[in-house]
Amino acid sequence: MSAHAKKREAYKRGLWAEERAALYLICRGYKILHTRYKTPMGEIDLLARRGNVLAAIEVKARGTRESGLEAVSGRSQGRIERALKYFLAANPRYANHDIRFDVIVYTGAFSITHLDNAWAARS
Repeated sequence: MSAHAKKREAYKRGLWAEERAALYLICRGYKILHTRYKTPMGEIDLLARRGNVLAAIEVKARGTRESGLEAVSGRSQGRIERALKYFLAANPRYANHDIRFDVIVYTGAFSITHLDNAWAARS
């Protein structure tokens, strides 16, 4: 398989995982505000709200739970934090919400790990 084909397959797998993550969150009472929210600073896979909590969620599809959690590096955390600041500046109605950074890892068709409050913002 060519490098281009591998990238395309990874992209499709990522879309699939994000769709399943959104359904998972909806079933747990979240309202999905945005999927693949793009900013000049980066992208947030899912933005969801439940009650007074606004969650920026990074979704990973990996072979193991551990490899999915390890894939959310400090660099990607910073990118997500900056993108969320951009979102909040553009959407001041969410300014008083409790902010949370979550990670959802899919390791198979029916295997999901949702780590809520996976990290604290650095700034």
